[in-house]
Amino acid sequence: MTEALIQALFDYGLFLAKALTLVFALGLLGLLLMRLRLRVGDLGQNDDGELLVQNLTHRFADMADEIKRNTLPPKAFKQAMKQERKQEKQRAKAVARDRRRVFVIDFHGDIMATEVAGLREVVSALLMEADAEDEVLVRLDNAGGAVHEHGLAASQLLRIREHGLSLTVAVDKVAASGGYLMACVANRIVAAPFAVVGSIGVLAEMPNFHRWLERNGVDFELHTAGEYKRTLTLFGENTDEGRAKLREQLEETHQLFKSFIQTYRPDLDLARVATGEYWHGEQALALGLVDALKTSDDYLLAARADADLYRLSYKAHKRPLDRLLGAIRLGMSALASRLPLAVSRGVG
Repeated sequence: MTEALIQALFDYGLFLAKALTLVFALGLLGLLLMRLRLRVGDLGQNDDGELLVQNLTHRFADMADEIKRNTLPPKAFKQAMKQERKQEKQRAKAVARDRRRVFVIDFHGDIMATEVAGLREVVSALLMEADAEDEVLVRLDNAGGAVHEHGLAASQLLRIREHGLSLTVAVDKVAASGGYLMACVANRIVAAPFAVVGSIGVLAEMPNFHRWLERNGVDFELHTAGEYKRTLTLFGENTDEGRAKLREQLEETHQLFKSFIQTYRPDLDLARVATGEYWHGEQALALGLVDALKTSDDYLLAARADADLYRLSYKAHKRPLDRLLGAIRLGMSALASRLPLAVSRGVG
């Protein structure tokens, strides 16, 4: 009897420990979600940060000087440095600000275009200072993602063009789908010979666990108000009507995509290029998707002859907990974007 009582008490204690652990975990999750709702809202709007400016002209000159220092005899190196300083003084005397400026912005895309928060800050600062003689070079590396996020990113680049500044997009690796949506607003697109360009299409993808839930005796209920509030679901039984509606939404988004591109690249044969296919640099040039074959490195070295080069970036300052909450929010957004929404993904 005593042994049975001890065993019962032990089992109860184990159950109590598990229950308390579960309650604690749920409570912690609830607090995190509450803090997420109250404090995060829209990440990027309330974060303190700073604009970083790097003088690429000086950086290139320093690298060239370092090569001279290590390859020329000491006397020849001194003469080269003397001549370079003389040229620099002459340039400074002749020009207060005759030389144009090329502002360089890097954009590395992901599914949710998370760098758009920093991009909007950089563009806003740039438009307050740049003038009509200046140029903006965007080094774009983006394989696409969610339509609404990449649409916002394209709109930020469009602000530059509408402000009267010359906008060039350089594609060294990939500008596909949502990435090409961004690139097409430029006055000029240059691409490396093997860069991936195009993928002008729209897709939506999602798994469905309905049959698995049914086999395991799990019911799933979804209540909506509005005939097409939810077309396809993860856990419910999807219908042909829902699939047809989603395909209709995808076609509508594709038409918007093509119309946007046509506005800024009117000579493109969209019937040929808006098939979801992608092409490498030389093929993209032949199709009119890009205007020249050149890496961003060669573009900047050529511009250095008559322009001063500056790289602009935005560094947001976030506390560790804010970064964690931001990651949770981005994960939730990524999941939501895969459900009934049209998702422009690009190559992959």
